[in-house]
Amino acid sequence: MSSSVSPLAPETVPDMPLIAGIRLATAEAGIRYKNRTDVLLAVMDKGTAVAGVFTKSKCPSAPVEWCRAKLKGGKARALVVNSGNANAFTGKTGRASTALTAKIAAKAVGCSESEIFLASTGVIGEPMDATKFDGVLGRLAETAEPGDYLAAAKAIMTTDTFPKVATATVKLGKAKVTINGMAKGAGMIAPDMATMLSFIFTDAPIAPAALQALLRSGVEDTFNAVTIDGDTSTSDTLLAFATGAAAEHGAPKIGRASDPRLKAFVKAFNQVLANLAEQVARDGEGARKLVEITVEGAKTKASARKIAMSIANSPLVKTAIAGEDANWGRVVMAVGKAGEPADRDKLSISFNGIRVAKSGARDPDYDEAQVSEAMKAPEIAIKVSLGLGKGRDRVLTCDLTKEYVAINGDYRS
Repeated sequence: MSSSVSPLAPETVPDMPLIAGIRLATAEAGIRYKNRTDVLLAVMDKGTAVAGVFTKSKCPSAPVEWCRAKLKGGKARALVVNSGNANAFTGKTGRASTALTAKIAAKAVGCSESEIFLASTGVIGEPMDATKFDGVLGRLAETAEPGDYLAAAKAIMTTDTFPKVATATVKLGKAKVTINGMAKGAGMIAPDMATMLSFIFTDAPIAPAALQALLRSGVEDTFNAVTIDGDTSTSDTLLAFATGAAAEHGAPKIGRASDPRLKAFVKAFNQVLANLAEQVARDGEGARKLVEITVEGAKTKASARKIAMSIANSPLVKTAIAGEDANWGRVVMAVGKAGEPADRDKLSISFNGIRVAKSGARDPDYDEAQVSEAMKAPEIAIKVSLGLGKGRDRVLTCDLTKEYVAINGDYRS
């Protein structure tokens, strides 16, 4: 956790409403950090539905494997999250650690171990001492209250410079329902079905299968459209919990994601995901520029996504932006290497609304001074027009600075 906050951090933090059926508590378990909270316990009422999406890494963490196995039950009573140790690449010891953590949590909450969900973030390859949770989770279960999402978000930070929370309120039937979310992530971010760690809570009465479908669809243009450094984590975990408490106030019970009564809820749900995903991009390690890359005129949306990610993950593009240089040649390079349909002589590129290249060459009206001034802005929009079809997509990233190297060079020190 950095002592200096990213200059791209949101100027305001939303007030996070209470959600019936959710209680939170944090503590210092001494996993790796000193004098800061590093464990979060979220306790859910009986009957809470759960859904999740996880990393596609072939080297997943022990908590990811645990959650995948427990999702089949569709119900959750508690979530335990720790920072400082990812419990990844830890072999049999890691699996034993997750089992012990779940056992301790289940005893503290009074539920089955199959209703406990786990997530860990931090150093890969270091054994996790789950005995540090003994006693801690019991105290947290006793003191958990319906509220402090900001404290919860702080407890799961690693190299993050600010806690990431978002909220939305929407009508579902006759009732008002709330969606609260938190996330952590600043480096090793190239999500593949999730982000580093993110947790969504709602009081809407949505069945597990429907919630799973909403989550799987919602990540595609939010968390899966963000990259910091092109590296997909071993620990990517996104879990959603629906307590169903709003049913007591007239919210209909939803069994299918296609239910037309969900229209407004889905929009709000995706807005929370998008808000959190953008905050991750704003907190990219060492970032000084938020970068939005839009690719249009591609053969398909999938093709546009691959090209946009090729640009977003290019160290040459990202360092040019850090140097406030509108180097469209590097964008051309990234388009060309993506392996997707492209025609050099139809290609147009703009930075912050200023077209710098047109029809495969420098724009005839190019003005170096104008573009250089535009590149000083904290938010940079790169637009690429391929002129081949109707495919369009958008991704978020950040610049690549010397501080990124410093942070990651010293990460285990």
